[in-house]
Amino acid sequence: MPLEQNSYLGHEKLSKLLLSFSLPCVLSLLVSALYNIVDQIFIGNSELGYLGNAATGVVFPLLMLSMAFAWCFGDGSAAYLSLCQGKGDTQRAHQCVGSSITILFTIGVLLTIGGFVWQAPLLRLFGASDATLPMASEYFSILLWVLPFYMLSNMTNGIIRADGAPRFAMVATIVGAVVNIVLDPIFIFVLHWGIRGAAWATVLGQLLSFFLNAVYLLRPKTFRLTRSSFFPQWRVLGTALQLGISTFVAQISIVVVSLVCNMMLFHYGTLSVYGPDIPISVVSIVTKVYTIVINLVVGVVLGGQPILGYNYGAAKYDRVRGTYRLIFFVTLFVGLVATILFQFWPQGVVRIFGQGDPLYLEFAIQTFRIFLALVTLTCFIKMSSIFFQAVGEPMKATVASLTRDLVCFVPLAILLPRFFDIQGVLLAAPAADLIAMVVTALLTQRFFRKLPNETSSPTIPPAQP
Repeated sequence: MPLEQNSYLGHEKLSKLLLSFSLPCVLSLLVSALYNIVDQIFIGNSELGYLGNAATGVVFPLLMLSMAFAWCFGDGSAAYLSLCQGKGDTQRAHQCVGSSITILFTIGVLLTIGGFVWQAPLLRLFGASDATLPMASEYFSILLWVLPFYMLSNMTNGIIRADGAPRFAMVATIVGAVVNIVLDPIFIFVLHWGIRGAAWATVLGQLLSFFLNAVYLLRPKTFRLTRSSFFPQWRVLGTALQLGISTFVAQISIVVVSLVCNMMLFHYGTLSVYGPDIPISVVSIVTKVYTIVINLVVGVVLGGQPILGYNYGAAKYDRVRGTYRLIFFVTLFVGLVATILFQFWPQGVVRIFGQGDPLYLEFAIQTFRIFLALVTLTCFIKMSSIFFQAVGEPMKATVASLTRDLVCFVPLAILLPRFFDIQGVLLAAPAADLIAMVVTALLTQRFFRKLPNETSSPTIPPAQP
């Protein structure tokens, strides 16, 4: 049976293509975000309360560390696969996918071992207090057992979308999330397993998603995996990782931002009326809600990645411009709606995660209004980073990610609390968004100025020696 080439990406109507690819991708990412959000909703409304949410908030950055590797390999391989399709190259595609699976699984095993060995110091480092450390440790220990498969599931999901099967990728994610959602209340409220129940519900959902993705890769559309595919081909893999490095930097930035943010919240929270656990719990919830907004945007641009990569590889630059315009207007709409919600109805969002006490509610409302004041700009920055990655501009993608999170937010989160106390940590986010927006806009303008107006020879990054 001949392999498909996805040539329709070069001539089908752009709005129809973007809708067909982005809708499943958006749904997949939204459902994926529910893995952590659902846990926090049920935990927050259980006897564990905000302390339970603070415990999962401490674990979350450590999971993001593993996702930095998973999405780096996944997004890089997906972008490389799309560019290969534009050139009609199927040989290097299967080498890239197989090599990525082998190396990522190895990294997952090493991270699991490291997580068990240095568990307590890591949790303390990310803000666990005496009250939350036992719960955080119990939750983290259970998740560690399936970490390599969780990483592979997230990596292969992006590859499946790039292979022209966004609906299958969506279904695999949704099925796992539904299992998590159904099992959470059973394990937490019926069986009274507490935070251990939330962890097991998450684990079982993740394993099911991994299994479905693995079944798909037995018979993909545009490449074939053989035994030799899984022997690392370093030249091909190196080129793909160039395309995924911005994702890795973005995720590592989240880990660093979470570390600095939690440390500052712990320190200045201890000096305030809120104590250390309320700020960490609140910011954990705000981060998960913020993730939903970002996932809407990321889902659209990741859905557009095969379209962008194929047409850029085929030198159909007008279609690249057209796809970018569609993605930009969707991003603007999502950001504005989110801003209105967080500014005028934050208490409604907060109460979904449990009532807490008056101090908890007070700080939560402040956090939504200040921390997410310029979330529209954040959406544009994230969108731009993935766009540059899709068109083979990893350096621009990396700069866009680094500027917002590491270059701006981290130093501001350390500096501003000296003048504004704990609210200074919250002010660091909109300040970083504003600066990074200027840098990202300049990078985007420069890219499109250099993009040819007429069809020229296809471009694909060369394999590294």
